[in-house]
Amino acid sequence: RVVFPEGMDANGYLCQVAEPERAFALLLDSAVPMQDAAEVQATTATERAALAEHQPVPVPETVSALAAGIAALPSMPNVVWETGANGEISLTLGTQQWGIRGLSQVKAGAAVMKVNVQVVDTDSGVMFADSVDMMSARSRGGYARLAATELGLAEGDLRRALGQVLLILEQCQQAGVGEQTETPPVPELSEDQRAAALALLQDPKLSERITADLAACGVVGESTNLLAGYLAAVSRKLERPLAVLIQSSSAAGKSSLMDAVLNLIPEEERLQYSAMTGQSLFYLGETNLQHKILAIAEEEGVRQAAYALKLLQSDGELTIASTGKDDASGNLVTKQYTVKGPVMLMLTTTAIDVDEELLNRCLVLTVNESREQTEAIHALQRHKQTLEGLLAENEKAYITELHQNAQRLLRPLNVVNPYASQLTFMSDKTRTRRDHMKYLTLIQSIALLHQ
Repeated sequence: RVVFPEGMDANGYLCQVAEPERAFALLLDSAVPMQDAAEVQATTATERAALAEHQPVPVPETVSALAAGIAALPSMPNVVWETGANGEISLTLGTQQWGIRGLSQVKAGAAVMKVNVQVVDTDSGVMFADSVDMMSARSRGGYARLAATELGLAEGDLRRALGQVLLILEQCQQAGVGEQTETPPVPELSEDQRAAALALLQDPKLSERITADLAACGVVGESTNLLAGYLAAVSRKLERPLAVLIQSSSAAGKSSLMDAVLNLIPEEERLQYSAMTGQSLFYLGETNLQHKILAIAEEEGVRQAAYALKLLQSDGELTIASTGKDDASGNLVTKQYTVKGPVMLMLTTTAIDVDEELLNRCLVLTVNESREQTEAIHALQRHKQTLEGLLAENEKAYITELHQNAQRLLRPLNVVNPYASQLTFMSDKTRTRRDHMKYLTLIQSIALLHQ
């Protein structure tokens, strides 16, 4: 039997609550057997009149809570719940232990809340788990029926427990519990770390310091390429960052060069991938790439996404219209996805014939492939096997942390070049119209690094 507040029928009650469908579903879950319902409500008009003269008719807690408004979501008594590091929510309801996974994937306020629910009967130790749409009475009923058979519990008890679980999950959504962020948290710098990072940025021979530190991190030679790559990484803070393409034959060390530069950039300000599909860029999130570095290991892995990357580099923004499900109704609708830049691109390739449109948007760095460079690399590899080489690894960790902290202190400021009108650049080819902007951006990066 479904029990309504005294003096109300189904129509009168549902007209007064904020969300009738949800309220009615919860009322159905809270239905009680006929013999229990007699205890809840007076059965004769005489009893009702007598009670009305002295005190208000008591209303079951579940019904009064619904009448107060579903959006209020009062805290459930005698319910212990907690969240795990992976976003799993754990509840204890009497002798039942509930675990819910996947709530972070559900948008707050959506009409569908499909999660994985696990319930354990602590008395018997039996467990049951299944996926269920918590916003669907039919789905909850099916889950309760199967769980009751598996656990040997009353189906009605499990239905009511699922109603309590639903209320707790809505509280969790309102509080942001279970939400997971993909961006690594920015660490707080101590006074000593901040002082050391400032000392590095204020070093009058900062350029020489950068090349020396990169060499200490295990890259021999390539001082010009390393410095150019480092300055290009700094340009991520500008409105029109540089893009870098490192080109060489196989095993020449292009990936080592890129990794050496990226290791000095804070983890939360770079994204590294081995390959990208043609549509993947559009679904990275609206602001996930802003003022960050997007590094892709091989140009071959970016062929499908080359068009999107070119637009992102030139326009600083990507927009696509795609078919998807509406969060509230589940119907197919056209959704617009936007990715905002600016973003600094860093690619490597072994190909000689590279997409010309992508190539003229990038600062192209070629790796030294001479015999002398190979001998120097061999000498460094042998040195790493010695005791001194092993001890140098500790210094590498310190240098990496120092430069990452220094990069965290940089701010995206506007750069004014009072000598811009005195600069000249070759103009015999139309592609120099883009090359000239790279030249000016490189100057801006140097100034920004010395802010």
